[in-house]
Amino acid sequence: MASEFVFSPVPMVSVPVVGEAARFPVHRIYCVGRNYEEHAKEMGFTGREPPFFFIKPATNAVVVNEGETGTVAYPPLTKNLHHEIELVVAIGKGGKNILAADAHQHIYGYAVGLDMTRRDLQGEMKKQGRPWEIGKAFEQSAPIGPIVPAAKAGDVANAAISLQVNGADRQRSTVSKLIWNIGETIEHLSTAWELQPGDLIFTGTPEGVAAVVAGDTLVGEVAGLPKLSVKIA
Repeated sequence: MASEFVFSPVPMVSVPVVGEAARFPVHRIYCVGRNYEEHAKEMGFTGREPPFFFIKPATNAVVVNEGETGTVAYPPLTKNLHHEIELVVAIGKGGKNILAADAHQHIYGYAVGLDMTRRDLQGEMKKQGRPWEIGKAFEQSAPIGPIVPAAKAGDVANAAISLQVNGADRQRSTVSKLIWNIGETIEHLSTAWELQPGDLIFTGTPEGVAAVVAGDTLVGEVAGLPKLSVKIA
């Protein structure tokens, strides 16, 4: 007998995979905070602090096809919406207490993502010692481009990462400057949560985060992966 629900469930969020007809189903979205040293400094912190994480619902994703420009609505309650360009790691094999040296066995592929942030609301929550969700986990706060399978993604660990707004550079660095590299991030994360196939890990953003306004077009890039283009509505 087929299951019945009191209302129709929300459709599963999925991301296209380059070169594949099948799509990547999204389970959870984890984000790493302050994982580039220069970004940590611009946010008022220094040093290699232990990694920390926050979560966005899968439904926060804005999935943008290769060669297209997605649309993100300027969210309510904020006057300071910030961009954060990030390398996204897509988990294909779950596990817990994964060693950094074994992390590659759990990675399905990589994509370019944006961690959009209501910075004024996040800052107010920090002052009050309250959770950040209102600043981070709002609708359309996680744009993401197509996933490239790991074997086809090239040297992601040393790839250039950048973001342009209306054609002008805002963020530019390399993934090699991650404070906690991809393997170490997965090791730390998998001690706190059992990772599942379909999990996405936004690995952190380099320096240069700043505000955007309605009408701005953002183009994010990690070398070897499809660009991510988004317009703020």
